Amino acid sequence: MAQEDVSTDVKAEAAATAEQVQSKKRSAPRRKAAQAEPNAQPVEDTRTHQRSTTLLFGKYSYGVEIHDPSLKNYVNLTPIEYPMTFRRGSQKQFSKADINIIERLENSLMRGGTGSKIGGHVIRTEGRLQGKKQKVLKIIESAFDKVNERTHKNPVEVFVRALENSAPIEDTTRVRYGGIISNVAVDVSASRRLDIALRNVAIAAIVGAFKKKRKIDEALADELVLAANNDVNSYATKRKNEIERMARSAK
Repeated sequence: MAQEDVSTDVKAEAAATAEQVQSKKRSAPRRKAAQAEPNAQPVEDTRTHQRSTTLLFGKYSYGVEIHDPSLKNYVNLTPIEYPMTFRRGSQKQFSKADINIIERLENSLMRGGTGSKIGGHVIRTEGRLQGKKQKVLKIIESAFDKVNERTHKNPVEVFVRALENSAPIEDTTRVRYGGIISNVAVDVSASRRLDIALRNVAIAAIVGAFKKKRKIDEALADELVLAANNDVNSYATKRKNEIERMARSAK
């Protein structure tokens, strides 16, 4: 019995020593790695994790700052390469604010002339752009290319500046008191300001190319550059000044 006890003790001691040796072997590389960590320099990751941005027509960035605080909620600059959503969700209230601003320009250009007298003439284009969104999209792309060549700036930024400079702040409305009708000056909401600016820019492009040698993309590019610079020769800027002048006179 004593010999059996001694043999079991020897086996237990041998197993314990074997476990200690294996644990030292396992912990050795960990200790070396732990010692090497304070002295090691951080490894630079050559891979760049940049957020993929969508460019307008694959060329122009949507990263434009809007200076006019009242238009920030209505000038939609959602990155879309070719803005063409076909006015989905148009039944919702204030749904125009969710449409890309370039697409709103497309919708403004798809019209059959002016429908009112401008310079003593009613301009009718016989539906050349009505419903032809792909054609209008190419016109805008060509106009933006011309703007980029002339100004060496992002044409999206030039377009936003043109809208800010051509959006009237005041307007007049007709109010009837009994049998007397008078014009009263009123403030214009941000949504209507943007609608008026887009309409005037589109009309300026159509009027500038109607029965003239220059094409509509050239006329649109000229209007955007002039309106962005707040030039008095811009049709949209002239209309804004005229509207505000009439509002001041009605006060």
